[in-house]
Amino acid sequence: MSDTHLRQEADAVLADLVGDPGGPTRLREDQWRAIEALVAERRRALVVQRTGWGKSAVYFVATALLRKRGSGPTVIVSPLLALMRNQVEAAARAGIHARTINSANPEEWRTIEAEVTAGQVDVLLVSPERLNNPDFRDHVLPSLTASTGLLVVDEAHCISDWGHDFRPDYRRLRTMLAELPLGVPVLATTATANARVTADVADQLGTPADGTEDEAGSTPALVLRGSLDRESLSLNVLRLPDAAHRLAWLGEHLKSLPGSGIIYTLTVAAAEEVAAFLRQCGHEVASYTGRTENADREAAEADLLANRVKALVATSALGMGFDKPDLGFVVHLGSPSSPIAYYQQVGRAGRGVDHAEVLLLPGQEDEAIWRYFASLAFPPEEQVRRTLDVLAAAGGPMSLPALEPRVELRRSRLEMMLKVLDVDGAVQRVKGGWVATGQPWRYEADRYEWVERQRQAEQRAMREYAETTECRMEYLRRELDDEAAAPCGRCDNCAGRRFSPQVDESLVVAARGELRRPGVRIEPRKMWPTGMQAVGLDLKGRIPEQQQASPGRALGRLSDIGWGNRLRPLLSEQGGDGPIPDDVLHGAVTVLSDWAKGPDGWASGASDTSGRPSGVVAVESRTRPQLVRSFAERIADIGRLPLLGVVACVDEFGVMNGARSNGAQRLRAVHEALQLPPELAGSLPALEGPILLVDDYIDTGWTLAVAARMLRQAGAKEVLPLVLATQN
Repeated sequence: MSDTHLRQEADAVLADLVGDPGGPTRLREDQWRAIEALVAERRRALVVQRTGWGKSAVYFVATALLRKRGSGPTVIVSPLLALMRNQVEAAARAGIHARTINSANPEEWRTIEAEVTAGQVDVLLVSPERLNNPDFRDHVLPSLTASTGLLVVDEAHCISDWGHDFRPDYRRLRTMLAELPLGVPVLATTATANARVTADVADQLGTPADGTEDEAGSTPALVLRGSLDRESLSLNVLRLPDAAHRLAWLGEHLKSLPGSGIIYTLTVAAAEEVAAFLRQCGHEVASYTGRTENADREAAEADLLANRVKALVATSALGMGFDKPDLGFVVHLGSPSSPIAYYQQVGRAGRGVDHAEVLLLPGQEDEAIWRYFASLAFPPEEQVRRTLDVLAAAGGPMSLPALEPRVELRRSRLEMMLKVLDVDGAVQRVKGGWVATGQPWRYEADRYEWVERQRQAEQRAMREYAETTECRMEYLRRELDDEAAAPCGRCDNCAGRRFSPQVDESLVVAARGELRRPGVRIEPRKMWPTGMQAVGLDLKGRIPEQQQASPGRALGRLSDIGWGNRLRPLLSEQGGDGPIPDDVLHGAVTVLSDWAKGPDGWASGASDTSGRPSGVVAVESRTRPQLVRSFAERIADIGRLPLLGVVACVDEFGVMNGARSNGAQRLRAVHEALQLPPELAGSLPALEGPILLVDDYIDTGWTLAVAARMLRQAGAKEVLPLVLATQN
């Protein structure tokens, strides 16, 4: 078949795809080149093109052409269920029957597998996590790999350690690629990748990115990299004095931004704070975070698509997979840590409109938040080796809850590490958990150090982006290695500032009041972690109610943009120790006053005991003894309560001050370190009211849980925790 005939056939499929059958719709030349490589040449292609370029058109058109020529179904590995929903709808317009296998529809898996075997499915979409699900990996993936007509890796930057959304499950694709029959084309696509990420993705996919032949002399991958300019976007940066001014600015100016859009924040707490304040200002907004239930997420997406809300206030949970062509603006309340992440998010705007506003409002808390997320990177070698040793000694599969008590890693970080080890062949996920394979494994310290240096370089680039007097779009394009980068003529540095820093002072006052409104409810621990017997503690199941703390209060969250900005430096390792500052104390007193009068407060009659607290007890601190002691003393003095004493910390080996780890490890440490002095224990049975238990910070919650259990076992009728900060 001639190239001309194939091109005509491809254009006809595209017309059906966009709802213009028989119309003049034609593929762009670079789209056609990718399709030609896949269909006519059966090559592997890596397409790095901006959001809205039409990458999905490439793989749907290629699918239709390949299926017509007798190829098996296309398999699309795609990271988000929202993206899958959109793609299934798009495929149907071109008469392409698409199905999905994901965690939300396990009851349909057998039916879908039968449809694939019968040749009734043209496109099968799977999430990367499915690739390493034991049932799917062992029973579905082999036959699927053997019958695949085209493999598509969507959002391929997720493969790269240097991408902004690294997902170890994606690296499972290397195994699938190695087992594909000869001549099966492969397409990898992404909108956001600099040259370093592009090369790494190509390497992960087993394809050279430099156009050279591989060692076997096979045809090299086709790399199509286009301009990253977005002619509809006007980039702006506005520096404001503090979080209250930024929040007030949004409250005053949100209505003047074009259409509807997205306000990105760096943390869940900030998204919820900002959404609450904007609603108080009369704006129709909704929050959208990793804590949002799936049904609420879908409803929020639908409201934004239909312009029923002015904005979604979102974390990075709203990113890949959300497509609204007429999105009029993207505002960032805080800087993402890399140009790649920033470009990915601003690229949601202006796909189908001539003009969209992009505004960055940097904050003083940004770098502290970057450091926190960087601390969740791949663990040190000794922790990895410890995990491998535990699995090797187990003699059978171990679940994540069973592993936690034996390794000093939080569950999410432990799971990420195991997935990387799985891809590396050192462990395997099986029914019932994880097992060690016994295969030799090397800790790639040089690679991890290099990745960390690159992350630091990208953070510097974001600081420079906010400060540059050059064209902002040109700056971003250069950071993403776009060789055609040139001044855009649209950003605030090219065309002049469009947004004034002036803010209505009454709104600033209101925003400051909202942000400095103290008080976060602390839910008590009610269940012991699984597997504590393995570390010598006979604790399991539910904590008896008579040994539990009651719900407590924190002054604020370290992750928010209100009290968090005040408490982070106070409680950081660099913050030192000293008496409690007056403003922090006054905030805590306000928390106590509001708590007393609230629905579960002692002044409301809701307390389990009779009346107000009978005394104050502090948890002894080895890192901030002056801060905690002065906090307890001044609360006792202001409340005219006796300072009963301290829960002692007998910690000669420093286990209490080790790195924050998972709950099981923290429980073991505090159980060994905390003791109740006899004189304090002896005073408790005579007290009629609750005990205020004072500490500086709550992370896992086990310090307060163990201290409260000791106090209640000694005779305290109720324990009310009061701390300065909680992480979440």
